[in-house]
Amino acid sequence: MKILLIGEYSNVHWTLAQGLRSLGHEVTVVSGGDSWKAYPRDIDLAHTLTLKGHISFVWRLLRALPKMRGFDIVQLINPVFLELSPWPHRFIFDYLRRHNKVVVLGAFGMDYYWVKVNRDLRPMRYSDFNIGDKIRTDKVAQADVDIWIGTEAERLCRYVAEKADAIVAGLYEYWITYTLAESGALRNKTSFIPFPVPENKPSHSRGERIRIFIGISKGRSQYKGTDIMLSAARRLQQTYPDRVELLVAEGVPFAMYQSMMDGSDAILDQLYSYTPAMNALLAMSKGIICVGGGEPEHYELLEELDLRPIVNVLPNEESVYKELENLVLHPERISELKRQSVEYVRKHHSVERVAKEYEKLYRTLYNNDEPSF
Repeated sequence: MKILLIGEYSNVHWTLAQGLRSLGHEVTVVSGGDSWKAYPRDIDLAHTLTLKGHISFVWRLLRALPKMRGFDIVQLINPVFLELSPWPHRFIFDYLRRHNKVVVLGAFGMDYYWVKVNRDLRPMRYSDFNIGDKIRTDKVAQADVDIWIGTEAERLCRYVAEKADAIVAGLYEYWITYTLAESGALRNKTSFIPFPVPENKPSHSRGERIRIFIGISKGRSQYKGTDIMLSAARRLQQTYPDRVELLVAEGVPFAMYQSMMDGSDAILDQLYSYTPAMNALLAMSKGIICVGGGEPEHYELLEELDLRPIVNVLPNEESVYKELENLVLHPERISELKRQSVEYVRKHHSVERVAKEYEKLYRTLYNNDEPSF
């Protein structure tokens, strides 16, 4: 099949492309590289916020659009799939819809339904927008509400979700959100396929102390809870200075991020998540323990009965501190958690396995059969 993947989050589309190519498909990835992370792509649509950058982007987009025709499958990373404001996306989406056979929407990150369902229905005990029945009111969470609720971005998201042939969720959180969205109207077209993660060599610890790694996204630390996790880790380092080493990566390109991660024993990632996302999964593939989201619901969705490699934490500093302290005081746990981390990623997130699941869905859609989700 001829497949077009548009947009990028955390290297998901580029990694998926490698798996689909290995199965014999012709795949083109179009993206801006996910901003400063600079992920690889076949057609570059990066957009810098200067007059020269705007002119360059428009020129490259106009040249790229004719190359986005005649595909069997087009998959969008998000309703806002290019580095543009929402309103032009509807025209570009309609163009893609007209000139290609099947369009799939990815439920991989922030969008209208993620905001709406988690604020109004609160299907999870905690999320980016609620802690129990309490709505998060910090500035970062409110900024996302302002972007997605009652705006052009909301109208775009609902339009794309309605017109897409299928929706694919990459994490438990996005899957439960879309199955409940629009009073369940999107459930039958929504499927869950785990994120693809390439196999990596084991990352060996560089010393006697437990090495803890945390990556900080520019402007998103409070939203993702890494501010709280970092505070807990710094407290731990002060309490056990001879046992703990802390490494912080902030705003660095993807290649440098990976290099800085190597040699760590544990990674702190996404306090409000039920599930390890791409950064944590990448670390786990190297045998680095994820301290973050590992709730029972996500294991159930994966039908995983045995492996429990993730050190699950509740969304507060004390929970993070206690779980990290438990690792420090019981280092004998570390080797087994590392082993399970590698096995977990190989079992559920191998590029080949995930690519075959996408291939099955794509063929079903292409042949106009009813997908069996």
